[in-house]
Parts: sequence; structure tokens; C-alpha cells
Amino acid sequence: MSCMTERPVVKRTARAILLEGDTAAPRMILIKRTKPGEAPYWITPGGGMEPEDATVVEALHREMDEELGAKVTDVVPAFVDTVPHTAEDPAGADGTEGAEGAVGVKVQHFFVCRLASMDLSRRHGPEVDEPCGEYDVVRVPFTREGIASVGVVPPSLRAYLDANIEGVLALLADDLG
Repeated sequence: MSCMTERPVVKRTARAILLEGDTAAPRMILIKRTKPGEAPYWITPGGGMEPEDATVVEALHREMDEELGAKVTDVVPAFVDTVPHTAEDPAGADGTEGAEGAVGVKVQHFFVCRLASMDLSRRHGPEVDEPCGEYDVVRVPFTREGIASVGVVPPSLRAYLDANIEGVLALLADDLG
């Protein structure tokens, strides 16, 4: 078996399946993106790794601070999505910015985590300082119906969550180890 990567990874992102509330009725925190002239869509908070991020998890914590003024705990890998990423498609299907001239794939790491604290007045970074449209923080029940009610993107995440609500919650169970 070859160790060569068939498609170069040109971008990596860290995104949070961010849950709050008790385990009997948790809510998921999403960002409703509304861009001028486009239908709104709902994404998990997070974004691309930056040169100063030593790890993907470090990028996740930085993004939670920037986008939500939030701190998170119990960060557990849940899902990985690999999508083509080309210069012709600088904006991915999830609304993230592309790398100019890059051809390859974007790997999106989704982590399930608990919200420890959130202060929206502490939000900072490009989404806040130079917004393209609106970034509204919303909460939906962490149920199949709740997720379907807002049409979470990317579709691969929506399908994963629809099939794995119980499993995602189990990733935060005290006996996981």
C-alpha cells in the first residue's frame, strides 16, 4: 500500500457539533448565515486552520473564541468530511473561503463538544470585524427534527447527524473513557 496521498489536502477546518444543556434535552448551537441575495443556511461554528494553530483542536478552540466568545470542553472527534477544493470553487458548499489557486481536497474535522461558557460580546475576528452578511447564533433541539428544521450544511454532516444522534451523545458519555 502506498503512502502517497492521491489528492493533496489543501485546507483543513475544525468545526464544533456544539451541545449545551442537559443530556435529556440538549440543544445544538449553530450559526445562521445570511448573505445578501442568497437563501440563509446553517453551519456549525468553526473554520480553517491558521499558521499559528499547532493542532486542529487548537484551531477549534480559537474559532470558538472568535465566533462565539465561547469556551468548550469534552472535545471528541466525531466525523470527518473530505470534499474537493479547487480554485474554480473558492467558496465551499459550507460557505467557507477557499485557498486561491489551490487544487485538492478540504478535510473538515467535526468534534462533538460541550459549551462551557459563551459571551457573544467577546466575538472577534473576520466574521465580526468585516462581516459578509449576517452571522446569527441560534439554538436548535439536538434531535433529528431539530436538525432537519434548519437544513444544516454540509449535507454530509446533516446525514451523519440524522443517522447518529444517539451515537454523538454517547461520545460525551461519562463512561467513554
